[in-house]
Amino acid sequence: MLDFNPRPSMAERINMLVDAALIAEREATPPRTYLGASRLGHACERALQFEFAGAPKDEGQDFSGRSLRIFAIGHELEDLAIRWLRAAGLDLYSRKGNRPDGDQFGFSVAGGRIRGHVDGIVAAAPAALGLRTPALWECKTMNAKNWRACVKDGVTKSKPVYAAQIALYQAYMEATVPGISAAPALFTAINKDTAELHHELVPFDAHLAQEMSDRAVAVVRASEAGEWLPRAAAEPTAVLCRGGMAAGKWHAPCAWAGQCWGERR
Repeated sequence: MLDFNPRPSMAERINMLVDAALIAEREATPPRTYLGASRLGHACERALQFEFAGAPKDEGQDFSGRSLRIFAIGHELEDLAIRWLRAAGLDLYSRKGNRPDGDQFGFSVAGGRIRGHVDGIVAAAPAALGLRTPALWECKTMNAKNWRACVKDGVTKSKPVYAAQIALYQAYMEATVPGISAAPALFTAINKDTAELHHELVPFDAHLAQEMSDRAVAVVRASEAGEWLPRAAAEPTAVLCRGGMAAGKWHAPCAWAGQCWGERR
């Protein structure tokens, strides 16, 4: 009997196996027990509470295999950027001692409840660059549209979440790397579509760093007291909750919107 039912192609079957392996690997990774400092620029403090608590995401909101592949590619591109900058003459430390097995640079405050991991520290650079050191180095990969916006407007305007991360890292790393907040951070953006590179200096914003530090403390204290901080949105139909375009920027759906609004906390 002829079977006219469509069957997955070879590519689809292989990709299903790849994605299943990546998802299984992620599920086997112990959940975070701290608030990641890189997330503090997020618009909604309530979402940060869900994240800090390690709350399960709404159904269908876990990272797909494709998303995990995108993250992995980003990490590999960051490693390439480190190689390229070192080849260009920058003395860039990505791990302590610059050993592959060295610990990653970072900080832990509030009894380990707030932590951050630094992409790198520039210890020295060619004199022609005029780069003050030691300087924080932060690297992000972007699609072509976001990359062009970053080049045009700068990271502070185009990606305020990244700017908040940079300011907070400069502040907290000062204790272990004296002078790192006095020098502008070096921000590198990689265009994933074209391999173009953008570099810019980001002066330390003490006010923004303090604002993010206060926000982190507020999230931790409220969470441990069993209190909910206000949502950033007034209705569940808001773009911050359901996802979508706003002011020319794409917002991913909140992974906990269903739980947040379902119980009207």
